[in-house]
Amino acid sequence: QVQLVESGGGLVQAGGSLRLSCAASRSIFSINRMGWYRQAPGKQRELVATITSIGLTNYADSVKGRFTISRDNAKNTVYLEMNSLKPEDTSVYYCSAYLILGVSEYNYWGQGTQVTVSS
Repeated sequence: QVQLVESGGGLVQAGGSLRLSCAASRSIFSINRMGWYRQAPGKQRELVATITSIGLTNYADSVKGRFTISRDNAKNTVYLEMNSLKPEDTSVYYCSAYLILGVSEYNYWGQGTQVTVSS
């Protein structure tokens, strides 16, 4: 079991920056992949960025060059640095953890944090 708590959301003007944090209830060292997803009203949840246990990253095309995902294993925390924010980045941002134990796979989600970008 992994509990995830996001923080760092808020209201920012277009062109501004925010850093989201996701604190896990256990060591993230062995969690296979952690990531950030977002969901705007009336839309499906979409991938923003992921990072594997060995530091490989993947980004949605819409955020490449503007967002950076990182992990601090010592603090059991994953970050999402968001720069050059646009109004279309407005969403609830969710942290996720994907864990493989033996032949079983587990997905965990946080409660989400609201990011609002004003034009």
